[in-house]
Amino acid sequence: MAQLLESMPGASTGQVVVTDHLNFWGGCRVKPKDGINPEPVHEPATGRKLCDMFPCGKEEVDQAIQSAHAAYLKWSKMAGMERARVMLEAARIIRERRDNIAKLEVINNGKSITEARVDIDISWQTLEYYAGIAGTLAGQHIQLPGGSFAYTRREALGVCVGIGAWNYPFQIACWKSAPALACGNAMVFKPSPFTAVTAVILAEIYKEAGVPDGLFNVVQGGAETGTLLCNHPGVAKVSFTGSVPTGKKIMEMSAKTVKQVTLELGGKSPLIIFKDCELENAVRGALMANFLTQGEVCCNGTRVYVQREIMPVFLEEVVKRTKAISIGDPLLEATRMGALITRQHLDKVLGFVSQAKKEGAKVLCGGEAFTPIEPKLKGGYYMSPCVLDNCTDDMTCVKEEIFGPVMSVMPFDTEEEVLKRANNTTFGLASGVFTRDISRAHRVAENLQAGTCFINNYNISPVEVPFGGYKQSGFGRENGQVTIEYYSQLKTVVVEMGDVDDYFNC
Repeated sequence: MAQLLESMPGASTGQVVVTDHLNFWGGCRVKPKDGINPEPVHEPATGRKLCDMFPCGKEEVDQAIQSAHAAYLKWSKMAGMERARVMLEAARIIRERRDNIAKLEVINNGKSITEARVDIDISWQTLEYYAGIAGTLAGQHIQLPGGSFAYTRREALGVCVGIGAWNYPFQIACWKSAPALACGNAMVFKPSPFTAVTAVILAEIYKEAGVPDGLFNVVQGGAETGTLLCNHPGVAKVSFTGSVPTGKKIMEMSAKTVKQVTLELGGKSPLIIFKDCELENAVRGALMANFLTQGEVCCNGTRVYVQREIMPVFLEEVVKRTKAISIGDPLLEATRMGALITRQHLDKVLGFVSQAKKEGAKVLCGGEAFTPIEPKLKGGYYMSPCVLDNCTDDMTCVKEEIFGPVMSVMPFDTEEEVLKRANNTTFGLASGVFTRDISRAHRVAENLQAGTCFINNYNISPVEVPFGGYKQSGFGRENGQVTIEYYSQLKTVVVEMGDVDDYFNC
């Protein structure tokens, strides 16, 4: 993989072929055991095959978990400051190779290079942040009567499993592994089978930085491999990012051995725009809330509620800006929207637009398959970003997560009304409000049933801030100090300084 990364400066869309093994445990890449049943991984920008992914079976999953457990026994005994130094070195390497990693991420995922660089910056910042926390982990001293006392120890869980999504492949691997490693755990990470390439880059970087062999392992595969990981008795915790139906299955499987679980699931988030907003910022916010990563973002604010008085001017401006979004080769600096992840997913998103029209929505722009001019991109999975008007709360496009560049815009009249409509969903991942009224902003934020509320912005994700959902959008948190609690456990030690009571001597 080192050679592959080194080749990135000269790489262009449609040129890269990945031949290295994509599984990693015991400190090195691992050849598939049988080399059978490969699944093709495609480059979204061109539709051509990028590499083959070989799913891991039971024996390989066992090997990866055993390797992780052996590393955990060493890593968990190290001082927090010792772990921090290794993590800071890994962060330095990611920062140094940022442009090359971002380029490979684009080739595997399809998003624009501008966005991918931000993702890689967030990745190394995540490692730095949790490296800073590693040395501060501590328990508590409690004084008891008679000079006795108790204390608590914050201890690692053991082997944690991370199951990633395809929209932020490298970043999610860092979001899950950094707090896990800071607490003294090991991790076995399974990337999405659609984006199998960059997680092993992170594994090699951790190895180069000095973690014990086996501390961060990568196993490739789909649902069957994920099932093996969730059911394995050697796993203490599962952290999953993905759909609600899959999250429910992971909860069910993990419950059999009472594993701790963090679930970051889907969303259908509301973005509320009041008439007293700064309109320019509200329009920018709506674009940020709907069209980053081709709309393939779980916390996107795809239900856009606009106060009726400013609805016409808002729609005029947002449509104009949406039409101007540059679609095409994601490795070009001018591109602002790349390709969706697969042909099947593209067809699914276009199907949502067709269904919306049947149900009475009006397409103001976009919503069609897009074919770039360059011949090499003609097999790619592109569509024009879409704005829907004349939407109602009972439409499929408003109720269901589309996971594509489709914005549904609806008018509202009063704050009380829009809050009821915004909260009328089984999801609760994110929300947003644009207003100049600071009292209203905080009042609305308090009453929105979601794990995050953005005020006068949208889709910013600093590592210092916890991220996670309400309702069926999941539980547990990623990022922020609180995540330490989800990757560690407390042990209470009670120390008697006097004699034991002679209770049974009557």
